[in-house]
Amino acid sequence: MNKTQTIERALDIIFSLAEAETILTVSEIAEKVAIPESTAYRLIKTLEQYGMVERKTVGQISLGLGILDLARSLQQQLDRELITIARPIMEGLSNKINETSILCVRSGSQVICVQSIEARQILRLSVEIGKILPLYLGASGKAILAFENKHIIERLLRPISDASMKRSVEVEIEKIKKQGYCLTFGEVDTNIFGLAVPIYDCDKRVIASLTVAGPTERWTQENREEFVNEVVSAASEISKKLAYVSNASIK
Repeated sequence: MNKTQTIERALDIIFSLAEAETILTVSEIAEKVAIPESTAYRLIKTLEQYGMVERKTVGQISLGLGILDLARSLQQQLDRELITIARPIMEGLSNKINETSILCVRSGSQVICVQSIEARQILRLSVEIGKILPLYLGASGKAILAFENKHIIERLLRPISDASMKRSVEVEIEKIKKQGYCLTFGEVDTNIFGLAVPIYDCDKRVIASLTVAGPTERWTQENREEFVNEVVSAASEISKKLAYVSNASIK
């Protein structure tokens, strides 16, 4: 194999291990990548030196901790880019509807607040940057969860032991998909509403959510349409700018 083919096969090995979500033998990897076992062994040995894969026992291969380091670096880079783009849009959104706006990203089975812009009102919601919640609890998390693929949704809901609660979340996910946003009342904080919309990357994958939240007493049927339209518009603008920046960087 030439250098390009070697890199391609090495990446195929990494992706095969990632898709399998378990430990594979050298034979299984060779079969999945469609290369001789001897070639798979040599590539695995090289990947092992860089921490991309590791041996659990003789012949048992899994992804290595080096992958986590790369993932963390990439996530930090994406978060910085996302926050830079989103912040002025969030400021405009909070000024328009005078409620707190919140930007959250997924981290495993949780959602993390990475930016928030508080409303100017005396009675307002304050959300600490770094606050963590389960994906299935609250508007910010559910707006991300609902637009993940079916396999990921099933895996993330598996730890919920309460069958009734699990079914309730599944029903709500279907509703969120249909209407394009998530609306909750008092689910995380008592007497607080949350209205969240997903944010997508250039490949149309959900990567974050934009939420406005405030006291339930300020949520009315009269302002519902305005709030939904404003948050949907702001989230769409963030998604479009992310796509533009990503495409420009590739060119």
